[in-house]
Amino acid sequence: MDQVIQTIIIGLSNGLIFALVALGYTLVYGIIELINFAHGDLFMLGSFIAFVLISLVFHINADTGLPMMIGVILVVIAITMLATATINASIERVAYRPLRNAPKLAPLISAIGMSFVLQNIALLIFGPANKSVDAILPPVNVLSSFGISTITISSEQVFVAIVTIPLLVGLTWFVSKTRQGKAMRATAQDPDTAGLMGVDVNRTIAITFLIGGALAGAAGVVQILYNNTTVWNLGFRFGLNSFTSAVLGGIGNLQGAVLGAMILGLINAFSDRYIAANWTNAIVFGVLIAILVFKPTGLLGQQLADRA
Repeated sequence: MDQVIQTIIIGLSNGLIFALVALGYTLVYGIIELINFAHGDLFMLGSFIAFVLISLVFHINADTGLPMMIGVILVVIAITMLATATINASIERVAYRPLRNAPKLAPLISAIGMSFVLQNIALLIFGPANKSVDAILPPVNVLSSFGISTITISSEQVFVAIVTIPLLVGLTWFVSKTRQGKAMRATAQDPDTAGLMGVDVNRTIAITFLIGGALAGAAGVVQILYNNTTVWNLGFRFGLNSFTSAVLGGIGNLQGAVLGAMILGLINAFSDRYIAANWTNAIVFGVLIAILVFKPTGLLGQQLADRA
């Protein structure tokens, strides 16, 4: 039983990282119906930016004092989110906006091309080898202070939750309660009508890419502090899992993306522990296919009218 609980904890931790990346996919798709294949590679760039800041700029390690460590991590998260948000908004302006009225295949190909561009930028700057940071967060079993030593919740897993959950809650509040969030929802429903009603559609789409890019940057920081390593093709694996999470939950639905990420994280964790890591991807996509056969819009998705 302890192993099952431990596996659930690992799965939920991975699922939270998937969720941050999946929200970027589902936000963009909900607004302009584009599958932004470059989003996973933006997440990879975020992890490299965090690597540079942690290892080469601030030089923090496990011996750094806790107040200093917390302050530096917050600065790293802020800088990385700002950098990836700027990159994502620039990609939208250069590669996607000119093709907005083109056939849907054109921006899709452009997104695939941007994915390769970002991968090759990482290869050119950082090389093909894995880049690692020293373990920064102390290896503490949080539950041991409550007399529970058979189940481990590490400081890294707590860090994942502390960073990710407020971002998920904050995004949900922003989209549902703020004026800009209402503009995003109106643009997602009908961009032409939203424009006639006074919504600046181009500005709304740019802000959507800014938010998605910022979430990818935060996920990159969380990933490298959780796993202590990054590599140029990391975005493909995480991007594929995160995109699958968005589709599983219902792409275009924020709550669906989070739910899909949690389910996918659990499937990955249980498959790795009780079956074999080599079978994990096959099981994940088998579950995805089974769900889409019976519910094509995903678990929480709703059928939307075709804008074309």
